[in-house]
Amino acid sequence: MTVNSNISITGRITLFTGVVSALLCSLLAVVLMIAIHRYATSALSSEIRAAGGRVAITVEDLGRVSGPLAQYPGRNVQVVDYQGRVVDSTPALRGKPPMATFLPDGLNTREGVVCGGVFGHGQCDIVIAQSADRPEGNWTVYASSPVIPVWVEPWLASLVIGSAVVLAVAITYLGNRIVTASLRPVSAIRGELDEINATCPSRRVPMPPNRDEISDLADSINHTLARLDTAMTQQRQFASDASHDLRTPIAAMRAEVEDALLAPEATTLTRLCNTLLASLKRLESIVFDLLTLTKLDAGAPTAPISFDLAELVDEACQMHIHLQTTKRLLCHVEPGVKVRADRQHLGRLLTNLLDNAERHAQSTITIIVKVQHEDDERYPGGVAVLEVLDDGPGIDPDKRELVFRRFTRLDSARNKDTGGSGLGLPIARQIAEAAGGTLRIEDSDRGARFVLRLPRDSQDAPGSTPAAG
Repeated sequence: MTVNSNISITGRITLFTGVVSALLCSLLAVVLMIAIHRYATSALSSEIRAAGGRVAITVEDLGRVSGPLAQYPGRNVQVVDYQGRVVDSTPALRGKPPMATFLPDGLNTREGVVCGGVFGHGQCDIVIAQSADRPEGNWTVYASSPVIPVWVEPWLASLVIGSAVVLAVAITYLGNRIVTASLRPVSAIRGELDEINATCPSRRVPMPPNRDEISDLADSINHTLARLDTAMTQQRQFASDASHDLRTPIAAMRAEVEDALLAPEATTLTRLCNTLLASLKRLESIVFDLLTLTKLDAGAPTAPISFDLAELVDEACQMHIHLQTTKRLLCHVEPGVKVRADRQHLGRLLTNLLDNAERHAQSTITIIVKVQHEDDERYPGGVAVLEVLDDGPGIDPDKRELVFRRFTRLDSARNKDTGGSGLGLPIARQIAEAAGGTLRIEDSDRGARFVLRLPRDSQDAPGSTPAAG
């Protein structure tokens, strides 16, 4: 059944309920009338058979009929002798031939419906023939009554049809009330959602008292609103922190330019450019980190490939030697530690960890690459581990997760580290999680120990089956 899509859910369900209830009630009325008709016909046949049997017994005993042949109006009785002559009949059939041509069967009785004939055109009667034994031969007693119409009685048909109509209307009304009551929480949820906006994201939709599908919907909506509220709060905090960190180098550059304009003889172009260049580098670093975070948050597609993590670390170690920094770098690399990830992203992760270690180490930075075998079905080829350690002051255990929050820098870092933006470590963790791994700070004898764990490429793991070419 096609229904106009502009009709509301309540209207559609009410219409469906009305149509189905009308069909079912009509079917019920028809079945009920058929049952009543069959019962009435059966009762009438029994009555006709009893009336004819009474006459047949009298004929057998006396050879004649005493008293009236029929006791009820509309009943007709004929007595036919063994030669087929009508001996006696009710007044309506006097002078007429036998009402039926069939004779009783082996059970001395037979029933049939006769239309027309002695009954008149268009009229049908139920006729029952019964045998009466006489010395000269078997006589036949015919008893009849008009066939009961399908509606049995007009008042009965009206009662059944009226009851069916009332029942269909009642079911339709009850269905409408149930649907309306069931969807009332949806209206309340919709009304609350219409009023929730950016100025009041903490509001939640009302929970229905019953535990059903609508309450599950409300629960899901509230969870979604809670996540949106958290995301908006983080976005506002992110915008505030970003504007603060961007404002600092801009303010420094403006102050240098204003000082140079007020006292041009107290500075030189080279000194001014060097000062501005340092602020520009920090500004560029912040903007680049913000763009990287934006791409990671948006789930930008990556290009994962299988490569040796040891080679990536070797390149970083060689680059550190060429930079000739004041910190010593020790690299303990186990070859053949292959992973499947975006090589450029992992290079950025390693750079961020090294920059952080460079700022906090006292004299030595250590990089370790190795493979750990764990009894875990998720890592059939083992786990590739990258550790970056420094011999600095370290991080308190209760603040280890804090450093992975955006724009978060500990007090000690703020005092010593003027170039950090507070985005390097959050970017590193997000890259690790996007590659299916983890990045955590773990215990060490001295300083901070950052540990990256990635699933090892199982195709290159020992004992793995190479892919067919």
